[in-house]
Amino acid sequence: MSKNELKIILQKYGLRPNKLLGQNFLIDRSVLKKIIAAADLSKDDIVLEIGPGLGVLTEALAERAGQVIAVEKDKRMAEILEEKFSKSDNVQIIFGDILKILPLGLPLCKRGIKGDLEQNKILPASPAGGPNPLLPKKGNNRYKVVANIPYYLTSHLIRKFLESNNPPQEMILMIQKEVAQRICAAPPKMSLLAVSVQFYAQPKIVSYVSKNSFWPRPKVDSAIIRITPHSSPLCKKGVRGDLEQNKILPASPAGGPSPPFVKEGADKFFKVVRAGFAHPRKQLINNLSQGLKIDRAKISATLKKIGLPVRQAGLAPEQRAETLNVADWTKLTDAFYPSFSGDVARRQNK
Repeated sequence: MSKNELKIILQKYGLRPNKLLGQNFLIDRSVLKKIIAAADLSKDDIVLEIGPGLGVLTEALAERAGQVIAVEKDKRMAEILEEKFSKSDNVQIIFGDILKILPLGLPLCKRGIKGDLEQNKILPASPAGGPNPLLPKKGNNRYKVVANIPYYLTSHLIRKFLESNNPPQEMILMIQKEVAQRICAAPPKMSLLAVSVQFYAQPKIVSYVSKNSFWPRPKVDSAIIRITPHSSPLCKKGVRGDLEQNKILPASPAGGPSPPFVKEGADKFFKVVRAGFAHPRKQLINNLSQGLKIDRAKISATLKKIGLPVRQAGLAPEQRAETLNVADWTKLTDAFYPSFSGDVARRQNK
């Protein structure tokens, strides 16, 4: 959709782009094609879109996916979308805040999205005997997230999805270029954000997108990023595969991949990681000692004895947090919390 077409539609409804909601509309068809290609959709796929705006991406998704569920926070936009897709049998528009909807265990649960939203009074109850278009196909509890999400939501929203009880198969997102680069970083440029995402998933930048591809034009360029959770069958290797290959974790049981750790393990892992990144300019030994309330001498000895196959000499106390990868943080957590390995074993026995 061109800039002029967007303006005509907005003028028709007496609307303007809402800066507070990060409404920058995509006007470059070539970028739209890249998003669709990255999503690799089929009629068996259920897609969750966040912030559909005027439905440019929604329309393209509906042509390829079996079902599209679009969640729009702006009531005015939701009304336009309802009208636009009123005759579509595979598009459902939900007016609501995705951050409030996610805790319900969405989008694919036993009752289906619509059932949960009705029960929690986010949607009015369906008429007796009426169809429930949001119930997933029998036996299908998988979905993909494909969205051009507002910049202010990026890190919080990604983490919410990855930590949910039913993470998506894959997330194809348009986000700020610098944030995408931080998510995909490697030592010595790691950050708390990079570790947080890479702990749960395998991220990869698909393509960069110029700010000129949007209207109104944002101040920064964007990137299309693919995030594949380690629990997804689409993740061929990922962090867990690397950890198993290097014998940091025991091999997964027969039957397929699973998330790296249960919640107890994740809590311990991030307690160590947050301590390490508490003061980025400080050395690892100082941050860990202060954050974990452990004597510096013990921290130093622990760091020196931790060796990976590619780093036999161990970790240096004077290193900084950005030089450690997820495997390093896993070894550190195991050293400080011996029950951490037990959390892994309990997850595998489930």
